[in-house]
Amino acid sequence: MPSLRVGDPAPDFTATTQDGSTIRLADYRGSRALVVFFYPADDTPVCTKEACSFRDSYQAFRDAGAEVIGVSGDSAESHQRFSGKHQLSYPLVSDKDGSLRKAFGVPKLLGFLPGRTTYVIDREGIVQMVFTAAFSSDGHKREALAAVKRLR
Repeated sequence: MPSLRVGDPAPDFTATTQDGSTIRLADYRGSRALVVFFYPADDTPVCTKEACSFRDSYQAFRDAGAEVIGVSGDSAESHQRFSGKHQLSYPLVSDKDGSLRKAFGVPKLLGFLPGRTTYVIDREGIVQMVFTAAFSSDGHKREALAAVKRLR
């Protein structure tokens, strides 16, 4: 599937978080915007900085009417350790089979590594922002928060 673009409907998905909860895009329709950030791997330097950047601004996202979800191919157990170690306050989703990356059309880094892309989805389920930057740890949070604030 090609990469999602601004104005496209976000793919509906159901996924399991690091604590075993089920999360669905439909759960947020009509009530909250959604920030979905795809990152390559738990506990790598840039990914850790990015995850902590979202953690440090999580309340600002909530105050602006959005929920944050992190997605990587790591296992739920890895996500549990990563989330606990860095006190992440938002859910992490395991995408071991790559189905979410494929559904969102997340581009690969150098053609083979999992990419780093952030999507902002409005309350109606429409993509309002797409930001891809392989080595930006803070840029994803900064761009997503600005987009969420514009949705108000």
